[in-house]
Amino acid sequence: MEYMKEGTVDFKVAGLPEPCETWYKIVGELDASKTPLLVVHGGPGACHDYLLPLTDLAPSVPLVFYDQIGNGRSTHLPDKDGDEEFWSVGLFMDELDNLIRHLELQERPIDVYGHSWGGMLVAEWAGTPSRAVNLRRLIITSSLASMDLWRVGITALRNRLPQDIQDTLSRAEEKGDFESPEYEAAIEVFYKRHLSLERPWPSKEIQAALYWFTKDPTTYGTMYGPSELYVSGSLRDWTCIPLLGNIHVPTLLINGSDDEAQDVAMQPFFDCIQKVKWVTLDGAAHFSHTDQRQKHMRHVEAFLTA
Repeated sequence: MEYMKEGTVDFKVAGLPEPCETWYKIVGELDASKTPLLVVHGGPGACHDYLLPLTDLAPSVPLVFYDQIGNGRSTHLPDKDGDEEFWSVGLFMDELDNLIRHLELQERPIDVYGHSWGGMLVAEWAGTPSRAVNLRRLIITSSLASMDLWRVGITALRNRLPQDIQDTLSRAEEKGDFESPEYEAAIEVFYKRHLSLERPWPSKEIQAALYWFTKDPTTYGTMYGPSELYVSGSLRDWTCIPLLGNIHVPTLLINGSDDEAQDVAMQPFFDCIQKVKWVTLDGAAHFSHTDQRQKHMRHVEAFLTA
């Protein structure tokens, strides 16, 4: 039986009268003999649950999962819905630093894994030298270095959808109606092509991610938008490209051949980070950790234990 521990850590946020709580789960022993892997989920708002297949690594790699505030088992702040100033990348970097301090990992080497929005977050965190002082290795999966480049890739994928699906998406965007059954059905066509190829649809990991988007859309709606195909939130002009030259640790990039994180969005990571390896998994979309689970884990474990 693998050792597991769950807990919460107080996280003080400027402007809030009470501290928030960040929920976390440790799988494996955080002893000094092994470097822990901190797992940073996407969304914003998808929560840690959909990344639990990474526990495949637990026999050799201790893992730390957590739910970012506003989501999952951590403090929810629905009254901050639409507050773009509050829901900043800096807020979530501060939360990651706070968790690292609480777990007393700030004085020892750590590895960090970020998926999708989590990859954006950890790229900016790792590109800020004052924060990532004890980072040993970095893994960025199915993410983007610039929202402008993300749009290039996602628009190309959208243009390959059946014409009637494209028309439905366009009509919804013109009306600002993102909750109609027609729009949701059209988005599902895209998701089945570029979110996950695993069948039957939806897998339990997809269900876990989409569940939290529906249950509390505060962070996703404020920072990203109503769906993956319509970027209207505070991240709309985001980029970390100027910071990537500050990342000096070995870095692994993973995306899928059918990933909504197209190569164009990942390319600056490869161009600007000095010690970098890039793996694209065939037969996989945005959830390559489930679509090609064994291959994904094999690449991650080999990278971490090299």
